[in-house]
Amino acid sequence: MPSRARHPLPPTTPRLAVNTTVTLAIALLSMQARAQAQDAPAQPVSDLGNVVVRSHYDNAVGSSDAASEGAVTARLLANRPTLRPAEVLEFVPGLIVTQHSGGGKANQYFLRGFNLDHGTDFATYVDGMPINMPTHAHGHGYSDLNWLIPELVQRINYRKGPYYAEDGDFSSAGSARIRLMDSLPKGLFNTTIGQDGYRRALVANSTALTEGQLLYAVEALHNDGPWDHPEDLRKLNGLLRYSMGTPPHRTSLTAMAYDARWNSTDQIPLRAIESGLVGRYGAIDPSDGGRTARQSLSLDTQHANDWGTFKLNAYAIHSRLKLFSNFEFANDDEPGNAGASQFEQAERRNVLGLAMSQQWGVHFGDIETTNTVGLQARHDRLRPVGLYTAQGGERTGVIQESRVRQSSIGLYAENNTRWLPWLRSVVGLRTDHYDFDVSSSIAANSGQASANLTSPKLSLIFGPWAKTEYFFNAGQGFHSNDARGATATVDAASPTTAVDRVDPLVRSKGLEAGLRTEIIPGLQSSLAWWQLELGSELVFVGDAGTTEANRASKRQGIEWNNHYVANDWLQFDLDLAASQAHFTQPADEGNHIPGALEKVASLGVTVTDLKGWNGAFQLRYFGPRPLIEDNSVRSKSTMLAYARVGYRFSPALKLDVDVFNLFNRKANDIEYYYASRLPGEAAAVDDRHIHPVEPRNLRVTLSASF
Repeated sequence: MPSRARHPLPPTTPRLAVNTTVTLAIALLSMQARAQAQDAPAQPVSDLGNVVVRSHYDNAVGSSDAASEGAVTARLLANRPTLRPAEVLEFVPGLIVTQHSGGGKANQYFLRGFNLDHGTDFATYVDGMPINMPTHAHGHGYSDLNWLIPELVQRINYRKGPYYAEDGDFSSAGSARIRLMDSLPKGLFNTTIGQDGYRRALVANSTALTEGQLLYAVEALHNDGPWDHPEDLRKLNGLLRYSMGTPPHRTSLTAMAYDARWNSTDQIPLRAIESGLVGRYGAIDPSDGGRTARQSLSLDTQHANDWGTFKLNAYAIHSRLKLFSNFEFANDDEPGNAGASQFEQAERRNVLGLAMSQQWGVHFGDIETTNTVGLQARHDRLRPVGLYTAQGGERTGVIQESRVRQSSIGLYAENNTRWLPWLRSVVGLRTDHYDFDVSSSIAANSGQASANLTSPKLSLIFGPWAKTEYFFNAGQGFHSNDARGATATVDAASPTTAVDRVDPLVRSKGLEAGLRTEIIPGLQSSLAWWQLELGSELVFVGDAGTTEANRASKRQGIEWNNHYVANDWLQFDLDLAASQAHFTQPADEGNHIPGALEKVASLGVTVTDLKGWNGAFQLRYFGPRPLIEDNSVRSKSTMLAYARVGYRFSPALKLDVDVFNLFNRKANDIEYYYASRLPGEAAAVDDRHIHPVEPRNLRVTLSASF
């Protein structure tokens, strides 16, 4: 993505937020006064993952520590269509998943006023393995989930804000922990055929082996898309998992492998479309593209011991990426040479890591308390990670190439205490240490750096009264920065230009007040006001080979999430979010944050097992955003609808028909505003650059059990 578009996104709240906070406080005091007569039975302090599943979301009163925390179950995931694997994260209320460069590249994410780019400030885990990649060739925090097989996702636990001691780097906006299935009730064979050359096949099954279960899955996919220059995405994916036991004694060992290659479908300038140079689905430089691969081995175990519960997760990851991009076209050479600004980003990475924790409970009379201490360690080694000049999809020179070793260790402790039947507190403390060692092809940018940061956390949970509970959350977190930015002293693209080294770790501070209620039968509803301040956003811009330091920022917003179970086969979901964002240090160019998400709305209707029929309808609204700091250029809004109609012919045979962009809206997945130079132009021109959504698209899936 172009450097102009790399500005992170922060929001400030509407006046409604203040009114909401006051209302919540008044409601809390009045409810307290009415006291025990209406009290629901006290809920035990428990791990969210052990709460009994209720409907498609596991967001019952008593199940979480914040109004914005919750879980999505496999039942909902199985009944709604997803255009791309990472769209399973759109089940996190208020989160938008989109893309600007093809199905093999990490998606773009938006949440709580952030343009999270390819993952920065939203931490994602799969079976305990961190997905965000620090000091990445394309962008710090790069979070590629294209290897995820949605049919194998058992559960998604999500959190928002820096209020949780377990969550460290990349989690200022929130986190999602994806849990995969240990076994399948029956073997599964899925085959999907769609428009524009879409073909997908999946085979998965599990079988008893000694004392456990062996699960395997193989996926193959091809897609051309609607693009004038076909995307030609080719993906091969596999999983092998052995698991045994059930909580509190369970262990799983998982091996995964993934390989993909594609032609990029990058954004194009609006003037190129309006002049007829290319069509809406055209390409300025058709030689853009990429290839990526990932292999991993992970161990996940938990056991009850004399103290309580011990958990251990260990993992090893190897990944590779080659990405050819051209966002400015002819900007670096003669006007007629459309490929002059192409560059290559590449890396080879090995990751080793572990996370362990011990939890135990203590009773002091009527006071119930649970304590947790944990350790997380990770080591990334990149040999090498680099930015190169390129033309026609071939490397032509080196801008900067580095060998990087990056290590981190985090220690945390958390106390969860129920003081009274209506009062519970969660107090946490986390400390992190980072070491960076960079050996660059530019000698002045080689060096070592280290940093430490301690982050306190606090949550207060009141109630429930009248099937309603109230939350107050506060905490500090952090965002790490690219190791190369922490050691650089000169501009990689212009080595005679001096630059300042950036702080390796930057603090974030968050607040949240909210409530969750089930006072209306069948309806789970939560309301949250939140605020987040960042000391600065210091991001290594892989597209330019430089470090860009943004000003301090502030975000505020309000979220309202509703899940209504009408009966056994019908559920409605309505999620609304509004936020504002601004830099807190004034500047002449303006204080708006480019790409800052302001409004999100999502409406879902899900039908399951209605005399063999199932279906879903999902409407998603992605509001306009400022594209430059003075807010004089704004993106357009995007509203998309997905639909599914399915019928089960027998217990072993099912047919689903999915329609994406149901109303065939002519909208954009992403928009940027920056300067580019087209063939025939004498100089670069500031313009809106767009990546269009795909037109109405039909896919048919036949699922057979065996």
